[in-house]
Amino acid sequence: MADARLCLVLLAAGACGTLPDGSRWGERATPAPGWDRIAWAAERSALDPGTWIPAAGALVVGAGGFDERISDWARDHTPVFGSAEDADDASDQLKRFLGHAQMASVLLTPSDDPDGDWVVSKAKGFVVELAGEEATGAVTSGLKQAVGRGRPDDSNDRSFPSAHSSNAAASATMLSRNLDSIAMPKLVRTGLQVGTYGTAGAVAWARVEAGRHYPSDVLAGIALGRFFGSFVHDAFLGLPRDGGPKLEIAPQNGGVTVSVAFDF
Repeated sequence: MADARLCLVLLAAGACGTLPDGSRWGERATPAPGWDRIAWAAERSALDPGTWIPAAGALVVGAGGFDERISDWARDHTPVFGSAEDADDASDQLKRFLGHAQMASVLLTPSDDPDGDWVVSKAKGFVVELAGEEATGAVTSGLKQAVGRGRPDDSNDRSFPSAHSSNAAASATMLSRNLDSIAMPKLVRTGLQVGTYGTAGAVAWARVEAGRHYPSDVLAGIALGRFFGSFVHDAFLGLPRDGGPKLEIAPQNGGVTVSVAFDF
C-alpha cells in the first residue's frame, strides 16, 4: 500500500513511467560508454550554443578591454541586487537552490514502479550527475590555479574562471536535461527550463555585482559548466540519443567546407 501511494505521488510528476524506449531513467548509466558515445557527447557539448556563445563572449569582453569597465559599473551601481553584500549572499543561495533542484529532479525522472530496481536506477543516475558536478569543479579549480588572475576586490588571485558560475551552469544543464525526460506539457517544461537558465545567469551576474569576478570570469565559468554538465550527462547516463548539433567537414574545390548541422 505504501509503495502504491508513493507511486501515485511520483506518477503525478511522471516518475513512475518509463522513457520512450521502455527503459528506466538511469538504468543504462555506465562508466564505460564506448568511444563512439563519448565522441558524440563531446561534439554535441562543444557545439552547443550554451557552451560556445559565453566562451566567445568571454574572449570578446576580455580582449576588448571591457572587463574592468563593466565590473566597476556593476560594483558602483549594483542595479539588480542593491549592494555587494546582498549580491554575494544571493549568489550562494541561488547556486544552492539550483543544486537542490537538480538532485530533486532525479527523483522525478521516469524509472517505473518504486522497487529495488527503481532505487538502483536512481542511484546510478545520481552518481553520474554528481560526477558532472565534480568534473566541473575540478577543471574550474585547476584553471584558477593555473591562471592566477586577481579578483576585482583584490581578495586573492583565483578570479578566473568563476566557480559559482560553472557550478550553477552545470546544475542548470543537468536539471534541464532531466526535465526533458519528465512527462509534462511542453509549455510548462519550456518555462521551467527558461527559469533554470535564468537562475544560473543570476548567479553569474551576482558575482560581478559582488566584486568577486570580472564579466569574462563568469562567462568562461558558464561555458565550462555547460560543457561538462552536458558532456557527462550525455556520455555516461546512457539515455537515448536525440537531435543535436553535428560538425560536418567536407572537401571542396581544393579546400574544405566546415558546417554545423542540426537534427530536429
